[in-house]
Amino acid sequence: MTSHPAPLTIVALSGGVDSAVAAWRLLQDGHRVQALHMTNWDADDAYCTAAEDLQAARRVADQLGLVLHHVNFSDEYRARVFADFLREYAAGRTPNPDILCNREIKFGECLRHAQRLGARYLATGHYARVEPADGGARLLRARDENKDQTYFLHAVSPGALASAVFPLGALTKDEVRHIARDIGLDNWDRRDSTGICFIGERPFAEFLAAHLDTPPGPIVDEHGNELGRHHGLACYTLGQRGGLGIGGVAGQPETPWYVAARDAARNALVVVQGRDHPALLSRVLETAVPAWLARPPLPWRGFARIRHRQPLEACTVSGDDCSLSVRFDNPQCAVAPGQSVVFYDGEQCLGGAVIERYEPLARVGGASATNGAAIMGN
Repeated sequence: MTSHPAPLTIVALSGGVDSAVAAWRLLQDGHRVQALHMTNWDADDAYCTAAEDLQAARRVADQLGLVLHHVNFSDEYRARVFADFLREYAAGRTPNPDILCNREIKFGECLRHAQRLGARYLATGHYARVEPADGGARLLRARDENKDQTYFLHAVSPGALASAVFPLGALTKDEVRHIARDIGLDNWDRRDSTGICFIGERPFAEFLAAHLDTPPGPIVDEHGNELGRHHGLACYTLGQRGGLGIGGVAGQPETPWYVAARDAARNALVVVQGRDHPALLSRVLETAVPAWLARPPLPWRGFARIRHRQPLEACTVSGDDCSLSVRFDNPQCAVAPGQSVVFYDGEQCLGGAVIERYEPLARVGGASATNGAAIMGN
């Protein structure tokens, strides 16, 4: 009888410790494994780590005895992720390119490339779990809640998710590093990548200024008093505390200042004191077209988060296939249009949607300062 080889699993090998341990675990479980390193950003400057990442991936592949493929998706990334990033910031919103990268590049272009190489599955170092369900797959939260990355994976298509493997879903980050050290991987203590890959360690304002018109303007309090100068409205996020350059203000308590609104009409950044200021809080938001992995019947009671690592918050969701209205039981701080709200039923991630509008408990600044907040009751 002729034996057939096991299905091929290709690991997206970044050069970091997570994808390296993911590859090792697959080998330990008897999978037939090859590796694929993606270059998604190859700018010729001191901040780009593409060459360093490729060399790190080659060292890991050599240590594990893996065939390593290399593919450059820089053009696709610029067209499908970076262009959207710039459009959103130019429109006064705060995009999340990691979500788009997972959908369009990692589980889009990369998955298709892996399939052309003969792979049935694409494995990554994401902290998440996936289980077969009704011809598709269920996306489940990782064991390590602090590292859980389902927020960034919620927009991956159900078909692509069915071909995904997440070998780290049941591990904590500490366990991953211990494994890497114990098996002798050179990168066991390599620093985690943070932030957005195409920005790297460079100052964010400097990067945006090179691609967008970011004229400076006043930083004002809720009464219109000027407290300082900003570097361009696009350089600041709602709820931001650091980097404002506001010292002690005469006659004001020593309470931290937070970005509450971006008033485009006056090119003014509006700040308030205290994280519990009503201008920073909202119970209600509206979204763009939702991306469902498992669509619940609407209206629906469940849990959601509006940012990575945020504790799950109870909410009621209503709407249709075009948009959703989400009402939280407790006010949420710094709801940012352009970011995503992601829904959960227990440990299962159901999907999510980009936030379009929100209604603050109190308005500050001009009419455009809240980025088109919806007119909804609180």
